[in-house]
Amino acid sequence: MKKSLLLIVLCLVLGSAGCAVQAHQGVLDAGGESQLKLRQMQTRYFDTTDKQKIMECVLATLQDLGFVIDSASYELGTVSATKLSGYQIKMTVNAVPRGKTQMTVRANAQYQMYPIQDPQPYQQFFDALSKSLFLQANLDE
Repeated sequence: MKKSLLLIVLCLVLGSAGCAVQAHQGVLDAGGESQLKLRQMQTRYFDTTDKQKIMECVLATLQDLGFVIDSASYELGTVSATKLSGYQIKMTVNAVPRGKTQMTVRANAQYQMYPIQDPQPYQQFFDALSKSLFLQANLDE
């Protein structure tokens, strides 16, 4: 009797532990292919190594799009901003070197703590950033 009771308790404990592991694995395994598509929408590569220029253009672009800058760090290559026009969108933009000739810029937009998966806000940001970088390069000449 004691052995069968012990076996039942052991099965229940191991069974619930397996469920807990599966639930936690789901948090880190957030969608595989959909995450890849989201990352592709969020990332652009620019043919410059001038981090200062990229950061200045990111700040200006966010402000031009109606965002208020929350924080910026040149050392980290990070800018965080919030847009409060009827709804709250938070955007964090990171700029890091990619090889010896490019910079990677990744924008992460959130609405109510959920990632925005619609490509339109990212396209709008990167179109404006590209124009800003183009104008900046032509003004420097």
